[in-house]
Amino acid sequence: MLTTDRLVLRRWRDGDREPFAALNGDPEVMEFFVATMTREQSDAFVEVIEAGITERGHGMWAVELAETGEFIGCAGLLYQTFDAHFTPAFEIAYRFARSAWGHGYATEAAKAAVAYAFEQVGLTEIVSMTAVLNTRSQAVMGRLGMSHDPADDFDHPRVPPGHPLRPHVLYRLSIDQWRGPQPTSHT
Repeated sequence: MLTTDRLVLRRWRDGDREPFAALNGDPEVMEFFVATMTREQSDAFVEVIEAGITERGHGMWAVELAETGEFIGCAGLLYQTFDAHFTPAFEIAYRFARSAWGHGYATEAAKAAVAYAFEQVGLTEIVSMTAVLNTRSQAVMGRLGMSHDPADDFDHPRVPPGHPLRPHVLYRLSIDQWRGPQPTSHT
């Protein structure tokens, strides 16, 4: 379990599945994914996430508000093994319900996960990726101190050819960059 001033990142509970399915079924939340998820697909994703946490001791944690215990999304490390020039790699990832947008929660949760990745797991680099069109997520990556080299951008192999979301940007953060000066904004 990780905690920040406002958030708790923790293992998944059965009660998280319904609100997670709701956010995975929300077309606005899933705007930069090929499709929304059904309840069954969302539950299956939780199973994959939990299996990864059991196997490695970390992964995409459920995120709740510390003050109320309300589930608002997930954040953490995803182990990516699809065929790309930078894989296998650990990706810092996050997904939050629309009601949680605009409060800096994604940045706050991701910063905690990044610190965990470098301080506890011993990683020397993490990546993050999103569709070229997803400027909101790219802004979070920037606030994490991640760098973007256009030469790293790629067509995501799990997105159909010709789909507008296939072109992806890749951001990287090394432990040395992370140890340097960090942005302080929560938004």
